[in-house]
Amino acid sequence: SPMFQQVEGLAVDEGITMSDLKGVLDRFAKSLFGSSAKTRFRPHHFPFTEPSAEMDVSCFKCGGKGCRVCKGSGWIEIMGCGMVHPNVLKVGGVDTERYTGFAFGMGVERIAMLKYEVDDIRLMYENDARFIRQFK
Repeated sequence: SPMFQQVEGLAVDEGITMSDLKGVLDRFAKSLFGSSAKTRFRPHHFPFTEPSAEMDVSCFKCGGKGCRVCKGSGWIEIMGCGMVHPNVLKVGGVDTERYTGFAFGMGVERIAMLKYEVDDIRLMYENDARFIRQFK
């Protein structure tokens, strides 16, 4: 089975909230997919964040109307995210009375698929030079 690459982000500072997380990731989605991109956050469970969420972006192919790419939902999941659990911060030597943080992680291939409107993620692993050349 093919491997995948993941990018993760972490922000820790005084007063960081879920609103900060949503704002940063919404801006990321708009800068990558265009200002008309819509985002939504669905509750989810991850062991190192609480609360946790999955972030979806409106489907690039159908504009949110529903198609094969988004399985008729109008949305495509692009990453997991959440507020870093205080115990994780404590293990890292962070004073949780003063600091909070958020974290997120996303698959690079999945983001490239969405950005470049690739319908089938398996194309990323086939080493077809014709396919790869289009990303110069």
